[in-house]
Amino acid sequence: MTTVSAQRLASIFVEVADTLVEEFDLIDFLHMLTDRTADLVGASAVGLMLADGRGNLEFMAGSNENVKLLELFQLQTREGPCLEAYRTGQAVINVDLSAATARWPRFAPRATASGFQSVHAFPLRLRSQIIGALNVFGDTKGGDFSGADVPIVQSLADMAAIALLQERALRRGEALTEQLQGALNSRIVIEQAKGAVAYANGVSVDEAFTRIRNYARNHNRKLTDVAHALVNDRSTPPELD
Repeated sequence: MTTVSAQRLASIFVEVADTLVEEFDLIDFLHMLTDRTADLVGASAVGLMLADGRGNLEFMAGSNENVKLLELFQLQTREGPCLEAYRTGQAVINVDLSAATARWPRFAPRATASGFQSVHAFPLRLRSQIIGALNVFGDTKGGDFSGADVPIVQSLADMAAIALLQERALRRGEALTEQLQGALNSRIVIEQAKGAVAYANGVSVDEAFTRIRNYARNHNRKLTDVAHALVNDRSTPPELD
């Protein structure tokens, strides 16, 4: 990871912590977290998973479409860095994917076939409570996280966990399981909207999501509400074209 200025790091931490607003949008927050982490460490891709009410991980957000497919494969095969970090509560650092076949027989070859060379994973935790994990994929073998890099990214993941727990479980008194289930349902609608906009405009799914997200922000609307409107009305606002 390249040296990060104190000002840039502080601005990212403030953005991650800025969830105590009335119209907090969970899905947008999770995507923001993956984008900022990828930018911060110069990663090829970053994916994020959260646990549902039964403790099973579900893919929630990724910095691009490629990582989503790999994260879903990780869940399907029940092996990989995110699951390991979630189960143990310990970070997985600087793993050379080309040499990790014994560790993850199915995941490691799939990850290298997707163009990734290294991986790191960080649990989203608050003390002993772990609510998910953050996956960081790199394009260099073994990764290049130094001893100083690890606590920075782990702190980012921990702050996200604190923000998620506080925003719902403490501030509004809602059960965390209800929050996560609602987020899972919202993600499905957003995936449908991404596909619809991509098809209607002849653009990639990543570009479609960027347009939907920008439209929501520019019109001060929740990302999930815009996705619902796109799916139910089946019409694309001119601003998305």
